[in-house]
Amino acid sequence: MDLDKAQNHRKILVVDDNPDIHQDFEKILTPEESTEDLDQLEAEIFGSSRVPLDSAHEYLLSFAHQGQQALDMVDAALAAADPFQLAFVDMRMPPGWNGLETIEHIWQKDPDLQIVLCTAYSDYSWEEIAQRLHRTDNLLMLKKPFDVCEV
Repeated sequence: MDLDKAQNHRKILVVDDNPDIHQDFEKILTPEESTEDLDQLEAEIFGSSRVPLDSAHEYLLSFAHQGQQALDMVDAALAAADPFQLAFVDMRMPPGWNGLETIEHIWQKDPDLQIVLCTAYSDYSWEEIAQRLHRTDNLLMLKKPFDVCEV
């Protein structure tokens, strides 16, 4: 990865036991095709300096199927001094840790990580989640099925 990309990338971890959800996030957050060559040609011909919005930041996606695997990935990223900026964590991931357990373990290692808790069910109320996690300044809730613009 070149220096510009290293400075502009946003490292995102998706933690969900369903591989279809991984694919959904990949479709939403990964551009289909690079238009960099066409944009450069347009700039040369028309003098345009337009920068497409999607090229401003690159999302580097990593996927975990269970909470323990996610924690291992967070540990490795921290050890490499290249932490994740955001994690989408599913609430239900049998047979391992649920979303709350996963977040508790991850925040013990990286309390600055922004987390989006994704759930289709009301396993816990917001008050129960806040009480269990002791803080919610880095936590958002996303109800499944989610809309692309919400992600």
